[in-house]
Amino acid sequence: MKELILSECLLQRLERHTAIPLSRQIYDILRGLILDGDVPAGTKLPATRALAADTGLSRNTVLHAYDQLLAEGYLVSAFGSGTFVSDTVPAVQQPPEADRPPGAALPPQFALSRRGSQLVHEASASDRQWGAFVPGVPDVSLFPRAVWARLQGRRWRQSQPELLTYAHGAGYLPLRRALAEHLRLSRSVKCEADQIVLTSGIHQSLSLLARLLGDHGNTAWMENPGYWGARSTLAACGITPIPVAVDEEGMAPSAQQLRDPPRFIFVTPSHQYPLGMVMSLARRRMLLEYAHSRGAWIVEDDYDSEFRFDGRPIASLQGLDQHDRVLYLGTFSKTLFPGFRLGYMVLPKPLASHMATGLSELYREGRLMDQAVLADFIEGGHYASHIRRMRQRYSARQALLREAITARFGADWPISTHEAGLHLVMHLPDGADDLGIAIAARTLDLHARPLSRYYANERDARPGVLLGYACVPEAEIRPSFDRLVQVITPALEHVQRSQRPPVYSDKLNAEAWSGA
Repeated sequence: MKELILSECLLQRLERHTAIPLSRQIYDILRGLILDGDVPAGTKLPATRALAADTGLSRNTVLHAYDQLLAEGYLVSAFGSGTFVSDTVPAVQQPPEADRPPGAALPPQFALSRRGSQLVHEASASDRQWGAFVPGVPDVSLFPRAVWARLQGRRWRQSQPELLTYAHGAGYLPLRRALAEHLRLSRSVKCEADQIVLTSGIHQSLSLLARLLGDHGNTAWMENPGYWGARSTLAACGITPIPVAVDEEGMAPSAQQLRDPPRFIFVTPSHQYPLGMVMSLARRRMLLEYAHSRGAWIVEDDYDSEFRFDGRPIASLQGLDQHDRVLYLGTFSKTLFPGFRLGYMVLPKPLASHMATGLSELYREGRLMDQAVLADFIEGGHYASHIRRMRQRYSARQALLREAITARFGADWPISTHEAGLHLVMHLPDGADDLGIAIAARTLDLHARPLSRYYANERDARPGVLLGYACVPEAEIRPSFDRLVQVITPALEHVQRSQRPPVYSDKLNAEAWSGA
C-alpha cells in the first residue's frame, strides 16, 4: 500500500471529535489493516514525520501508535531502513466465527472430545430459571433477606481474615456441626460433623465421588426416568450410566442387571425425581443388602425432601445403612436459593477426610464467609422457621395447580404423587408431543419441561410435562395454567385424531427448544 493511500485511509477513518485518543485510533486502524491482510507482511510504512504531515497530526501522536504496534509485534524496525509490517502475522486468517453458518461443525482445531461432544449434544440445562412453571426452583422472593443481611453484616464487622482466604478440607466446622444436628433431627441421618464435606452443590459432589471412588469405564445405575444432570456429570467423569426402570416402589433393577453389579447406584428414594414416588422399605433394604454384598456405592440424592406436605419427612436411606455403603448428598439450593451454590455430602468416616483432601486439591474451595453466616442462620433457628413457612406456601400452591388441572381435564387425569416437592408431573397420553408443548409454552413466556427428556432413550420414554409451582405466586397459578392449556389442547387433539402434529407457531424450530 503506498504511503498516500495509507494517509487517505487514516484521514477517512479518524474521528477527531471523540473521547478516543487519536494515537489509539491510528493504532486500531493500522492493526486492523494488518490483521485483515490489507497491509501484507514486509510492507514498509511511511516515516512518522511524513505520515504526521499528510494527516495533519503531531508527530508524537503517530509515534505513540507506532511504538504500541512495535511493542505488540505487528511492526519491526530496522535501523536506517525504516518500519515494516512483521512477517510473523499469518498471511491467511481464520474466518471469524460469526461468518460460520449456524449449526456447522467445528473446525478440527476446535473439536471437542467424545465426552465433551456427548455432553453438549445431550445438554438439558434450561436458560430460564424463574417464572411459571419452572420446576425445581424455590420462591427466592420470600427468602428472609433482612435476617440474612443482619447476620452477614455482623460477620463482616468482625475481624476474621481466616474467613476471607481459601478454604481447605471439609469446610467451616461450626456449619458442619449445626448441619449434622439438623440432619439427625429432620432426616434421620446418622452422622457427626467430621462426616460432612461441604461442596458447591450436587454436581460437584457427584464429580468428586466419581473421580475419587470410580475409574474410567465403571458403571452407575441411574433411575429411568431420572435426573439428567447426574447422568451428565457421571458420564463426563468417565462413568457409564446404566438406565434402570422405576416402578411404584422406586428403582427396580432387572434380574439381568442384578447379575452385573455397578460401581454406583444413584437414587432419589425419598421423592423420586421426577415422578415423585417414595421408595418402599422392602426396596430400600434390598438395595442396601445388594450394595453391601457386591461392593457398590449407593449415592442418595436427597434434593427436596424437606418439603413434605403430609406428615413428617421420609427418613433417609442413609439412616437404614448398617454397612457404610450410602453416600448422602444434600443441597441448600431448594431450601435457601439456587444462587447460593452450597451443598454437602455425608460420608462414612473412613472416606470423609480423603474426600476433603480431594476437594481442596481439585477445586480450591472458598466461601467460608457464606458458610459462617449460614451457620449463624441455622443456629439462630431461622433456617427451620424458613422451611416451615415455605412448606406451607408450597403445599398451598401445589393444591391450586392440581385444582386448575382437574378443573380443565377432570378429576381422573393422571398427576404425580402430591406428598412433597417443588413440582408435579402432569402425565399425557402415549403419542402426545410433550417436547412440542414445551417449545410452544416458551412463546407464551411459560416453562414446562417435557417428561420424555428425563428418560435415557426414546424407547422407554413416556410423555408428560413437569410443572414447577414453588416460584409461582398463588394469584398467578390459575391464569398461567389457563394459558398453558392453549398449547396442551392441540397436542391432545392430535393424539385423538392421529394426524400430523399441530403447528403451534410458524417461528418454532429446533433452536427454540434451547433446553426447555
